[in-house]
Amino acid sequence: MIAPADLEACRAAIRTGSHSFHAASKLLPPSVRDPALALYAFCRLADDAVDLRRDKAAAVLRLRDRLELVYAGRPLDSPADRAFAAVVEDFAMPRALPEALLEGLAWDAMGRRCADLSALLDYSARVAAAVGVMMCVLMKVRDRHTLARAADLGLAMQLTNIARDVGEDAREGRLYLPLDWLADAGIDPEAFLAAPSATPALRSVVARLLKEAERLYLRADPGVQGLPLACRPGIFAAGRIYRGIGLKVAAAGFDSVTRRARTTKGEKLLWLAGAAARTAATAIMPRPATIFAAPAAETAYLVSAAARRPAAPGFWGDGRAGALIEVLAQLEARDRARRGEDGPRAV
Repeated sequence: MIAPADLEACRAAIRTGSHSFHAASKLLPPSVRDPALALYAFCRLADDAVDLRRDKAAAVLRLRDRLELVYAGRPLDSPADRAFAAVVEDFAMPRALPEALLEGLAWDAMGRRCADLSALLDYSARVAAAVGVMMCVLMKVRDRHTLARAADLGLAMQLTNIARDVGEDAREGRLYLPLDWLADAGIDPEAFLAAPSATPALRSVVARLLKEAERLYLRADPGVQGLPLACRPGIFAAGRIYRGIGLKVAAAGFDSVTRRARTTKGEKLLWLAGAAARTAATAIMPRPATIFAAPAAETAYLVSAAARRPAAPGFWGDGRAGALIEVLAQLEARDRARRGEDGPRAV
Protein backbone atom coordinates (compact mmCIF):
# COMPACT_ATOMS: atom_id res chain seq x y z
CA MET A 1 0.00 0.00 0.00
CA ILE A 2 1.26 3.48 -0.87
CA ALA A 3 2.22 5.62 2.13
CA PRO A 4 0.11 8.82 2.32
CA ALA A 5 3.18 11.10 2.31
CA ASP A 6 4.59 9.36 -0.77
CA LEU A 7 1.24 9.64 -2.54
CA GLU A 8 1.05 13.36 -1.83
CA ALA A 9 4.56 13.84 -3.26
CA CYS A 10 3.50 11.98 -6.42
CA ARG A 11 0.35 14.09 -6.66
CA ALA A 12 2.44 17.28 -6.47
CA ALA A 13 4.80 16.03 -9.19
CA ILE A 14 1.92 15.28 -11.56
CA ARG A 15 0.12 18.54 -10.75
CA THR A 16 3.07 20.54 -12.10
CA GLY A 17 4.50 18.09 -14.63
CA SER A 18 1.48 16.69 -16.49
CA HIS A 19 -1.53 19.01 -16.56
CA SER A 20 -3.53 16.81 -18.95
CA PHE A 21 -3.20 13.66 -16.85
CA HIS A 22 -3.83 15.59 -13.64
CA ALA A 23 -7.11 16.89 -15.06
CA ALA A 24 -8.28 13.51 -16.37
CA SER A 25 -7.24 11.63 -13.21
CA LYS A 26 -9.86 13.52 -11.19
CA LEU A 27 -12.51 11.36 -12.85
CA LEU A 28 -10.90 8.07 -11.81
CA PRO A 29 -12.07 6.28 -8.65
CA PRO A 30 -9.57 6.55 -5.75
CA SER A 31 -8.74 2.83 -5.99
CA VAL A 32 -7.28 3.49 -9.45
CA ARG A 33 -6.41 7.18 -9.21
CA ASP A 34 -3.93 6.80 -6.34
CA PRO A 35 -1.81 4.01 -7.86
CA ALA A 36 -2.08 5.78 -11.24
CA LEU A 37 -0.58 8.92 -9.69
CA ALA A 38 2.29 6.80 -8.37
CA LEU A 39 2.75 5.15 -11.75
CA TYR A 40 2.73 8.44 -13.66
CA ALA A 41 5.01 10.13 -11.14
CA PHE A 42 7.61 7.38 -11.52
CA CYS A 43 7.32 7.45 -15.33
CA ARG A 44 7.39 11.25 -15.44
CA LEU A 45 10.39 11.52 -13.15
CA ALA A 46 12.13 8.77 -15.11
CA ASP A 47 11.55 10.70 -18.33
CA ASP A 48 12.80 13.93 -16.76
CA ALA A 49 15.84 12.15 -15.32
CA VAL A 50 16.95 11.43 -18.87
CA ASP A 51 15.50 14.41 -20.73
CA LEU A 52 16.85 17.12 -18.45
CA ARG A 53 20.35 15.76 -17.93
CA ARG A 54 23.35 16.24 -20.16
CA ASP A 55 24.71 12.76 -19.40
CA LYS A 56 21.70 10.85 -20.68
CA ALA A 57 23.36 7.45 -20.90
CA ALA A 58 24.35 7.49 -17.25
CA ALA A 59 20.83 8.63 -16.33
CA VAL A 60 19.24 5.65 -18.12
CA LEU A 61 21.66 3.23 -16.47
CA ARG A 62 20.79 4.67 -13.06
CA LEU A 63 17.11 4.14 -13.90
CA ARG A 64 17.88 0.53 -14.76
CA ASP A 65 19.36 0.14 -11.28
CA ARG A 66 16.38 1.88 -9.66
CA LEU A 67 13.94 -0.44 -11.43
CA GLU A 68 15.98 -3.44 -10.35
CA LEU A 69 15.72 -2.29 -6.74
CA VAL A 70 11.95 -1.72 -7.07
CA TYR A 71 11.39 -5.30 -8.24
CA ALA A 72 13.75 -6.60 -5.55
CA GLY A 73 11.53 -4.93 -2.95
CA ARG A 74 14.29 -2.51 -1.93
CA PRO A 75 13.38 0.79 -3.62
CA LEU A 76 15.48 3.91 -3.29
CA ASP A 77 14.53 6.14 -0.39
CA SER A 78 12.44 8.54 -2.48
CA PRO A 79 8.65 9.01 -2.63
CA ALA A 80 8.29 8.05 -6.32
CA ASP A 81 10.37 4.88 -5.97
CA ARG A 82 8.65 3.76 -2.77
CA ALA A 83 5.19 4.46 -4.21
CA PHE A 84 5.93 2.63 -7.44
CA ALA A 85 7.32 -0.35 -5.51
CA ALA A 86 4.01 -0.51 -3.62
CA VAL A 87 2.13 -0.48 -6.94
CA VAL A 88 4.31 -3.27 -8.33
CA GLU A 89 3.59 -5.40 -5.26
CA ASP A 90 -0.12 -4.61 -4.94
CA PHE A 91 -0.97 -5.18 -8.61
CA ALA A 92 1.65 -7.79 -9.64
CA MET A 93 2.80 -5.40 -12.37
CA PRO A 94 4.49 -7.39 -15.17
CA ARG A 95 8.11 -6.30 -15.26
CA ALA A 96 8.14 -6.23 -19.06
CA LEU A 97 5.97 -3.11 -19.00
CA PRO A 98 8.20 -0.68 -17.07
CA GLU A 99 11.18 -2.27 -18.81
CA ALA A 100 9.63 -1.27 -22.14
CA LEU A 101 9.57 2.34 -20.94
CA LEU A 102 13.20 2.03 -19.88
CA GLU A 103 14.11 0.72 -23.32
CA GLY A 104 12.43 3.72 -24.96
CA LEU A 105 14.40 6.09 -22.72
CA ALA A 106 17.58 4.24 -23.68
CA TRP A 107 16.75 4.85 -27.35
CA ASP A 108 16.40 8.54 -26.52
CA ALA A 109 19.78 8.54 -24.80
CA MET A 110 21.34 6.94 -27.88
CA GLY A 111 19.84 9.61 -30.15
CA ARG A 112 18.03 6.95 -32.13
CA ARG A 113 15.88 8.26 -35.00
CA CYS A 114 12.87 6.67 -36.67
CA ALA A 115 13.40 5.51 -40.22
CA ASP A 116 9.68 5.09 -40.88
CA LEU A 117 6.28 5.05 -39.18
CA SER A 118 6.76 1.53 -37.84
CA ALA A 119 9.98 2.60 -36.12
CA LEU A 120 8.16 5.58 -34.61
CA LEU A 121 5.39 3.28 -33.37
CA ASP A 122 8.07 0.99 -31.90
CA TYR A 123 9.37 3.95 -29.91
CA SER A 124 5.87 5.13 -28.97
CA ALA A 125 4.96 1.61 -27.83
CA ARG A 126 7.73 1.81 -25.25
CA VAL A 127 7.32 5.32 -23.92
CA ALA A 128 3.51 5.59 -24.08
CA ALA A 129 1.60 2.41 -24.99
CA ALA A 130 3.37 0.60 -22.15
CA VAL A 131 1.91 3.17 -19.75
CA GLY A 132 -1.58 2.62 -21.20
CA VAL A 133 -1.27 -1.11 -20.65
CA MET A 134 -0.01 -0.53 -17.09
CA MET A 135 -3.11 1.58 -16.46
CA CYS A 136 -5.25 -1.43 -17.44
CA VAL A 137 -3.34 -3.53 -14.91
CA LEU A 138 -4.22 -0.95 -12.23
CA MET A 139 -7.89 -1.34 -13.23
CA LYS A 140 -7.48 -5.12 -12.97
CA VAL A 141 -8.27 -5.52 -16.66
CA ARG A 142 -6.30 -8.31 -18.33
CA ASP A 143 -8.49 -8.99 -21.37
CA ARG A 144 -6.17 -8.88 -24.37
CA HIS A 145 -8.65 -7.08 -26.64
CA THR A 146 -9.09 -4.24 -24.16
CA LEU A 147 -5.32 -4.16 -23.59
CA ALA A 148 -4.77 -3.85 -27.33
CA ARG A 149 -7.06 -0.82 -27.51
CA ALA A 150 -5.33 0.76 -24.49
CA ALA A 151 -2.05 0.38 -26.35
CA ASP A 152 -3.63 2.10 -29.38
CA LEU A 153 -4.60 5.03 -27.16
CA GLY A 154 -1.05 5.29 -25.85
CA LEU A 155 0.31 5.35 -29.40
CA ALA A 156 -2.18 8.04 -30.41
CA MET A 157 -1.29 10.24 -27.45
CA GLN A 158 2.43 9.94 -28.13
CA LEU A 159 2.02 10.84 -31.80
CA THR A 160 0.02 13.88 -30.68
CA ASN A 161 2.81 14.84 -28.28
CA ILE A 162 5.39 14.54 -31.04
CA ALA A 163 3.28 16.63 -33.43
CA ARG A 164 2.88 19.34 -30.78
CA ASP A 165 6.56 19.42 -29.80
CA VAL A 166 8.32 19.40 -33.19
CA GLY A 167 9.91 22.81 -32.72
CA GLU A 168 10.74 22.34 -29.06
CA ASP A 169 12.37 18.98 -29.77
CA ALA A 170 14.31 20.35 -32.76
CA ARG A 171 15.80 23.15 -30.68
CA GLU A 172 17.06 20.47 -28.28
CA GLY A 173 18.53 18.47 -31.16
CA ARG A 174 15.81 15.82 -31.11
CA LEU A 175 13.89 14.56 -34.12
CA TYR A 176 11.10 11.99 -33.94
CA LEU A 177 9.35 12.50 -37.29
CA PRO A 178 9.76 9.49 -39.64
CA LEU A 179 12.80 10.06 -41.84
CA ASP A 180 11.10 8.61 -44.92
CA TRP A 181 8.24 11.10 -44.50
CA LEU A 182 10.76 13.94 -44.32
CA ALA A 183 12.43 12.63 -47.47
CA ASP A 184 9.05 12.48 -49.23
CA ALA A 185 8.51 16.14 -48.29
CA GLY A 186 11.98 17.15 -49.45
CA ILE A 187 13.21 18.03 -45.95
CA ASP A 188 16.82 17.44 -44.98
CA PRO A 189 16.86 16.42 -41.28
CA GLU A 190 20.17 18.09 -40.44
CA ALA A 191 19.20 21.31 -42.17
CA PHE A 192 15.90 21.35 -40.29
CA LEU A 193 17.58 20.81 -36.92
CA ALA A 194 20.08 23.56 -37.68
CA ALA A 195 17.30 26.05 -38.46
CA PRO A 196 13.82 24.78 -37.50
CA SER A 197 11.16 26.40 -39.64
CA ALA A 198 7.43 25.81 -40.15
CA THR A 199 7.65 25.47 -43.92
CA PRO A 200 4.68 24.16 -45.92
CA ALA A 201 6.58 20.88 -46.32
CA LEU A 202 7.12 20.51 -42.58
CA ARG A 203 3.48 21.35 -41.89
CA SER A 204 2.41 18.60 -44.29
CA VAL A 205 4.43 16.08 -42.27
CA VAL A 206 2.86 17.25 -39.00
CA ALA A 207 -0.60 16.98 -40.59
CA ARG A 208 0.21 13.45 -41.74
CA LEU A 209 1.29 12.49 -38.23
CA LEU A 210 -1.91 13.82 -36.68
CA LYS A 211 -3.95 11.91 -39.26
CA GLU A 212 -2.25 8.72 -38.09
CA ALA A 213 -2.95 9.67 -34.48
CA GLU A 214 -6.64 10.15 -35.28
CA ARG A 215 -6.79 6.67 -36.85
CA LEU A 216 -5.42 5.25 -33.60
CA TYR A 217 -7.83 7.26 -31.42
CA LEU A 218 -10.71 5.75 -33.39
CA ARG A 219 -9.28 2.24 -32.91
CA ALA A 220 -8.83 2.91 -29.20
CA ASP A 221 -12.37 4.15 -28.44
CA PRO A 222 -14.11 0.74 -28.26
CA GLY A 223 -11.65 -0.41 -25.63
CA VAL A 224 -13.00 2.01 -23.05
CA GLN A 225 -16.16 -0.12 -22.80
CA GLY A 226 -14.01 -2.97 -21.55
CA LEU A 227 -12.95 -0.96 -18.50
CA PRO A 228 -14.81 -0.79 -15.17
CA LEU A 229 -17.66 1.70 -15.45
CA ALA A 230 -16.19 4.01 -12.82
CA CYS A 231 -12.92 4.26 -14.78
CA ARG A 232 -14.41 5.13 -18.16
CA PRO A 233 -14.92 8.90 -17.67
CA GLY A 234 -11.24 9.44 -16.82
CA ILE A 235 -10.00 7.52 -19.86
CA PHE A 236 -12.52 9.14 -22.20
CA ALA A 237 -11.38 12.51 -20.84
CA ALA A 238 -7.69 11.75 -21.30
CA GLY A 239 -8.24 10.76 -24.92
CA ARG A 240 -10.38 13.81 -25.63
CA ILE A 241 -7.90 16.23 -24.05
CA TYR A 242 -5.06 14.87 -26.16
CA ARG A 243 -7.21 14.95 -29.28
CA GLY A 244 -7.88 18.57 -28.40
CA ILE A 245 -4.16 19.26 -28.46
CA GLY A 246 -4.05 17.88 -31.99
CA LEU A 247 -6.95 20.12 -32.98
CA LYS A 248 -5.04 23.13 -31.62
CA VAL A 249 -2.03 22.20 -33.76
CA ALA A 250 -4.31 21.89 -36.80
CA ALA A 251 -5.96 25.23 -36.05
CA ALA A 252 -2.49 26.83 -36.08
CA GLY A 253 -1.96 25.56 -39.63
CA PHE A 254 0.07 22.61 -38.32
CA ASP A 255 2.78 25.02 -37.18
CA SER A 256 4.28 23.45 -34.06
CA VAL A 257 7.66 25.10 -34.60
CA THR A 258 6.97 28.76 -33.83
CA ARG A 259 4.22 28.00 -31.30
CA ARG A 260 3.20 25.27 -28.86
CA ALA A 261 -0.43 24.17 -28.76
CA ARG A 262 -2.10 24.55 -25.38
CA THR A 263 -5.61 23.74 -24.22
CA THR A 264 -7.43 26.04 -21.81
CA LYS A 265 -8.92 25.19 -18.43
CA GLY A 266 -12.39 25.87 -19.85
CA GLU A 267 -11.81 23.44 -22.71
CA LYS A 268 -10.63 20.76 -20.29
CA LEU A 269 -13.74 21.23 -18.14
CA LEU A 270 -15.94 20.90 -21.21
CA TRP A 271 -14.21 17.70 -22.26
CA LEU A 272 -14.46 16.31 -18.74
CA ALA A 273 -18.21 16.87 -18.83
CA GLY A 274 -18.42 15.25 -22.25
CA ALA A 275 -16.53 12.21 -20.92
CA ALA A 276 -19.26 11.65 -18.32
CA ALA A 277 -21.92 11.76 -21.05
CA ARG A 278 -20.01 9.28 -23.22
CA THR A 279 -19.68 6.93 -20.25
CA ALA A 280 -23.45 6.93 -19.75
CA ALA A 281 -23.89 6.00 -23.41
CA THR A 282 -21.50 3.04 -23.13
CA ALA A 283 -23.73 1.46 -20.50
CA ILE A 284 -26.41 0.78 -23.12
CA MET A 285 -24.49 0.60 -26.39
CA PRO A 286 -23.12 -2.68 -27.79
CA ARG A 287 -19.36 -2.92 -28.16
CA PRO A 288 -18.18 -2.19 -31.72
CA ALA A 289 -16.64 -5.09 -33.61
CA THR A 290 -13.37 -3.14 -33.85
CA ILE A 291 -12.68 -4.09 -30.23
CA PHE A 292 -11.48 -7.42 -31.62
CA ALA A 293 -8.91 -5.96 -33.99
CA ALA A 294 -5.41 -7.30 -33.46
CA PRO A 295 -3.04 -4.94 -31.68
CA ALA A 296 -0.57 -2.90 -33.68
CA ALA A 297 2.39 -5.14 -34.45
CA GLU A 298 4.58 -2.81 -32.42
CA THR A 299 2.52 -3.26 -29.24
CA ALA A 300 1.66 -6.96 -29.41
CA TYR A 301 4.42 -7.92 -26.96
CA LEU A 302 3.04 -5.50 -24.35
CA VAL A 303 -0.43 -7.00 -24.67
CA SER A 304 0.98 -10.51 -24.30
CA ALA A 305 2.94 -9.49 -21.21
CA ALA A 306 -0.14 -8.15 -19.43
CA ALA A 307 -2.85 -10.55 -20.67
CA ARG A 308 -4.50 -12.93 -18.24
CA ARG A 309 -3.25 -15.94 -20.17
CA PRO A 310 -0.16 -16.19 -22.36
CA ALA A 311 -0.84 -16.04 -26.08
CA ALA A 312 -0.79 -19.32 -27.94
CA PRO A 313 2.31 -19.88 -30.10
CA GLY A 314 2.09 -17.62 -33.13
CA PHE A 315 -0.82 -15.60 -31.67
CA TRP A 316 0.26 -11.96 -31.53
CA GLY A 317 3.83 -13.17 -30.96
CA ASP A 318 6.44 -10.58 -30.01
CA GLY A 319 9.87 -11.89 -31.07
CA ARG A 320 11.51 -9.31 -28.78
CA ALA A 321 13.12 -11.47 -26.12
CA GLY A 322 16.23 -9.84 -24.77
CA ALA A 323 15.61 -6.52 -26.54
CA LEU A 324 16.06 -4.45 -23.38
CA ILE A 325 19.20 -6.33 -22.35
CA GLU A 326 20.70 -5.76 -25.79
CA VAL A 327 19.96 -2.04 -25.99
CA LEU A 328 21.17 -1.38 -22.44
CA ALA A 329 24.36 -3.32 -23.17
CA GLN A 330 24.94 -1.10 -26.19
CA LEU A 331 24.26 2.00 -24.12
CA GLU A 332 26.55 0.91 -21.32
CA ALA A 333 29.33 0.10 -23.80
CA ARG A 334 29.02 3.59 -25.28
CA ASP A 335 29.03 5.12 -21.82
CA ARG A 336 32.18 3.22 -20.80
CA ALA A 337 33.90 4.13 -24.06
CA ARG A 338 33.09 7.79 -23.54
CA ARG A 339 34.44 7.67 -20.00
CA GLY A 340 37.51 5.71 -21.06
CA GLU A 341 36.62 2.77 -18.84
CA ASP A 342 37.51 -0.85 -19.63
CA GLY A 343 35.85 -2.78 -16.84
CA PRO A 344 32.20 -3.27 -15.89
CA ARG A 345 30.30 -0.31 -14.52
CA ALA A 346 29.95 -0.17 -10.74
CA VAL A 347 26.39 -0.19 -9.45
